[in-house]
Amino acid sequence: MESSAPALSRRHEAGAQSARGMLLTLLGEFVLPAEGTAWTSAVLAVFERLGVAEKATRQALMRTSNAGWLKPDRVGRRTRWQLTPAARRLLTDGAERIYSFGPAHDWDGTWVLVQVRIPDSDRRARHEVRTRLAWAGYGSLGPGLWISPHAAREREAVRALTEAGVADDAHVFTARRTGLSDARAMVAAAWDLPAVGAEYDLFLAEFRDPAPPDVLARQLELVHAWRRFPSLDPSLPPELLPGQWSGTAAARLFAERHGQWADGSRREWKRLNA
Repeated sequence: MESSAPALSRRHEAGAQSARGMLLTLLGEFVLPAEGTAWTSAVLAVFERLGVAEKATRQALMRTSNAGWLKPDRVGRRTRWQLTPAARRLLTDGAERIYSFGPAHDWDGTWVLVQVRIPDSDRRARHEVRTRLAWAGYGSLGPGLWISPHAAREREAVRALTEAGVADDAHVFTARRTGLSDARAMVAAAWDLPAVGAEYDLFLAEFRDPAPPDVLARQLELVHAWRRFPSLDPSLPPELLPGQWSGTAAARLFAERHGQWADGSRREWKRLNA
């Protein structure tokens, strides 16, 4: 990038909502692994490098605090934010999914099927189920019918349905395909793989430079961009993917860049957060 203060890419420009999403990335990447605290001044300094206005950053801090993720602590005229236990649990779970995400291997052909009836009037439950099943890698074959090739994620579906309050009208079971239409046709109906592949191509192009001028800002952009993929990409077994799947190269690039920039970005965050 040409400037020493990289601007937020177009995928991340969305005002306060974008600031809050980036704040969660910062909390998971730098605050959680360290002492679990962040000074307001440090967050403002980082977000200024990312092109986020101070007002949007302060709003993100307050909204995240109101949501029960951060606890403010006044130290003289300064404010230090501390992760709550709920935030630590959520960020730990999210970090495990984000940092380990990549192509699936060793599939035995088992599918998880979820069938659920949710009234059209219950928009909250519909949104919650759709969002959480997509995050778990499920694809939809039609209204109320979801599939996944990850048998280990059956519990995630059960938990999502239960917490959304629709478990009484749902069924979850495992099965194997026995024929009729081609499996790839089913996959194409459940997931928009060309769109996912296009997102991977953009990721590969955006982060091909191994030596950014501001490693802290770039590491945040890297993780923030990558954290979208667990909810976009079902991480299908190789036999169900198109040829020359760009997700494989993108996963390698993410791991490589994240490792390259880890030490430098953490040193800079520690300096700002002192």
